[in-house]
Amino acid sequence: MKDKAALLLYAAAVLCVTLVHDIRFLAAGLAATLLFSGRSAPLLAARAGRAILVFNGIVSVSYAALALLRGAFQPEFLLRMNLRVFLLTYLAFLLVSRVKPFRALSFSPALLHLFTLTYGQIIVFRRLFDDFRLALKSRSPARIGTRDLYRNAGAAGSFFLEKALHSSTEIADAMRSRGFFRDPR
Repeated sequence: MKDKAALLLYAAAVLCVTLVHDIRFLAAGLAATLLFSGRSAPLLAARAGRAILVFNGIVSVSYAALALLRGAFQPEFLLRMNLRVFLLTYLAFLLVSRVKPFRALSFSPALLHLFTLTYGQIIVFRRLFDDFRLALKSRSPARIGTRDLYRNAGAAGSFFLEKALHSSTEIADAMRSRGFFRDPR
């Protein structure tokens, strides 16, 4: 029951954070969430910060450069966007650290089934990622250069994209054949 309530609270929090545009309320929400997290707050904040650092950095710098060129720079927008993304990411890490998803989704057999399939794919992709990493490490007697890292990452990314497309098609066809979608196709 606790996990279902936490999932519902998370969904409500995400909705509120998405709809709120006042920086003060977003900051208050972040402060309340950090206090609620207790001792795990620094660890979760560091994980959330690392997760959004590259993407938000690129978006923020791009926005600032274009807005300054056009003479329409709004620091409030930049602060609001980064604060909102950090808060949403922090909430997701907090949820993952405290909630058992199989229990939380037990109210809906269809959602539980979808989550089981998704979780299985995550495990497969994590194992494949580790295999790619270990293969590169084992085939490189010396320190791996930046060029080789990029080439390996490109090959791995291409493989993962093809594997994801293939797996999603197979899973969707299997679910459709079992009447999951209930479409007349």
